[in-house]
Amino acid sequence: MKKIGIVLFVLIVFRAAAAEDLKSEADRIAATEQVAAFSDPARVWGTGVESVIEEAYRLSFKTYIIGGRVMNLRMPFAENNERAELTGKGWELLGGGKADPVFLWGAIGEILGSEDFKKYTETLFDGREKVIIFDIPTKTWNISLDIFDIARMKAGAYRGLPHRPYVLVSGQGIQDSDVYNYLYCVGWVGLDCSGFVWHVLSYVARKGGSDLGRSLRRTIGYPRGSDPSYYVGTGFFNSKSREIVTVEDRIGNLKPADVLLFRGEDGSMVHSAIIQSVNVNAGEIRYLQSTDEAPLAERGCHESYIRFDPMNPGVSLRDPSVQWTQNRYPPFPGEKASPFSNDGDRYRAFPEHGGGKVVRLALMAGIIDKLAPH
Repeated sequence: MKKIGIVLFVLIVFRAAAAEDLKSEADRIAATEQVAAFSDPARVWGTGVESVIEEAYRLSFKTYIIGGRVMNLRMPFAENNERAELTGKGWELLGGGKADPVFLWGAIGEILGSEDFKKYTETLFDGREKVIIFDIPTKTWNISLDIFDIARMKAGAYRGLPHRPYVLVSGQGIQDSDVYNYLYCVGWVGLDCSGFVWHVLSYVARKGGSDLGRSLRRTIGYPRGSDPSYYVGTGFFNSKSREIVTVEDRIGNLKPADVLLFRGEDGSMVHSAIIQSVNVNAGEIRYLQSTDEAPLAERGCHESYIRFDPMNPGVSLRDPSVQWTQNRYPPFPGEKASPFSNDGDRYRAFPEHGGGKVVRLALMAGIIDKLAPH
């Protein structure tokens, strides 16, 4: 009887533990579902194309624990030879700045797990103020503890070069911006502006049941069997193809998935971004882009806003009354500042060449209709 009592006791405890485990698992699943529901883009953006664009945008972020801190990293901007003028040779980032974010995050995970990044992290925790000197062409970095180098950086006497950025750090721990600097300079990973725009458009098309690359193969002119994203630059969005429709840039004409183009000094289009939403009632446009000319916390893929008078939706994006809130800064503190203080200045720049403009992929109209709430 004693043995039977022990067995019964063990069974009761086992069943209680199992029930508790099931309860814990049920609680975990319920909590996961609650978090998923809370983070669902549809909560804010509804079930149309704005929500799908948000899904595509969120693929540019991933959470890691680095140096004991939880960091929500954003996909870096891919500079692709934009800093190579003094080196005599260029370099190309993984995927040419056009690769799919899921693929790039896999590569970033390997970089963050490398011995060199571990050494870099330890250096940022060693308690010593220093200057970190990156060398982009060789994918290396070193440090200077020279008091004069540190003093120059503090005084604003920046000694870096485009391909050799200098960064002053405290040695008191790693920040999100430190991770970005490493991925940008040493990791050679990221999305350039047109690569990001193409990613968003392609994602929206897939959600609408279309393969954008296949549909535009003749227009893009990429070889069979290759990835179309590698052949789509900002110049493509400024092409004379019938697939590219120029939109009069009055706010009332703008729609989600329209592409903003910013002109360079020579008249060519040098930067692109994509509109996510146009809220006429609130007087706000949200657009998304990938660039490193932004505040430190926003370098890479980030959201930007345009604000306007809701009573005047016929106003042009060029109008001085339209407020572009995205400020522009050099990628590394101390470097030469952008000639444009904000995106509005950049959009209105070079009027002799026509300034910025808005275009639309003709194919997107039917796709967006499919995604509209019914």
